[in-house]
Amino acid sequence: MPESGLLGRLRTELPTLPVALQRVAEQILIAPEETARATIIDLAERAGTSTATVTRFCRVFGYRGYAELRVAVATETGRAAQARWDTDIDREIGPEDPLDHLLGVIAGADSRAIQDTAGQVDLHAVDRVASAVATAQRVELFGLGSSGNAAREMAFRLERIRIPCWHRPDPHTALTNAALLAPGDVAIGLSHSGRTREVIEVLAEAADHGALTVAVTSFPRSPLAEAAEVVLTTAVQETTFRVAALSALHSQLLVLDLIYVAVAQRTHQRTLEAFEVTARAVDAHRLPEEPTRATRRRANLTEGR
Repeated sequence: MPESGLLGRLRTELPTLPVALQRVAEQILIAPEETARATIIDLAERAGTSTATVTRFCRVFGYRGYAELRVAVATETGRAAQARWDTDIDREIGPEDPLDHLLGVIAGADSRAIQDTAGQVDLHAVDRVASAVATAQRVELFGLGSSGNAAREMAFRLERIRIPCWHRPDPHTALTNAALLAPGDVAIGLSHSGRTREVIEVLAEAADHGALTVAVTSFPRSPLAEAAEVVLTTAVQETTFRVAALSALHSQLLVLDLIYVAVAQRTHQRTLEAFEVTARAVDAHRLPEEPTRATRRRANLTEGR
């Protein structure tokens, strides 16, 4: 049975599903609590489709049958209720809405996206990627737009702990460096849609030279996912003014941060030494801390002795 996070996957992948499967997904999203109690016949009737289609829907999303699907939905809706999260959070922002409403919508959407991503992350895949990154001679990261920001942040973190890592913002540079990878190296491509041509080309080039290829995407059946050996999925929650591609950044950073921390675990002593060395290198560029009132009082008393 796959990890939880099904509802987030359904929201993200809904537009890409065949029409019959879309109807099943829509019924689950409309009433997840009811789905958790419904029979396969009930769900099929609500969706205006057949039980065979519901069974196919289950298999498309990695469940062996309807019983597993119901357990996943029940688990997720129960967790959401416990956390006092509404399954259908408000994602609309009007031109006159006050800032407190904007804050609630944005915080709720990002929190839900992160929770959905955490629920569906493949920990075995993360373990494999972290082990490969920890011992790689070269790690290449590539993404464009908002995904490029996530790739650049990951490269910064890995460089800080002495992982030979590069983020190539230019597609031609990324391709030529992907061609220099070898078995034991790692290439990580990021694309919310999984359809960014340049990212797909970079992973395909890296795969041709034996590197481990990793896709970070919201669509596990996308062309990017097909080009990668390991796929790590993210979830998004769109809001007004923040379409899916702009909403994926926090989820991407969560997945990448999990890999980073797992790499740091595997290189524990080297990481601690790197932190100490790098902190010392920039220490002179930090302003001294302001003494607290209590510290100043003690200093004055000492000077007065």
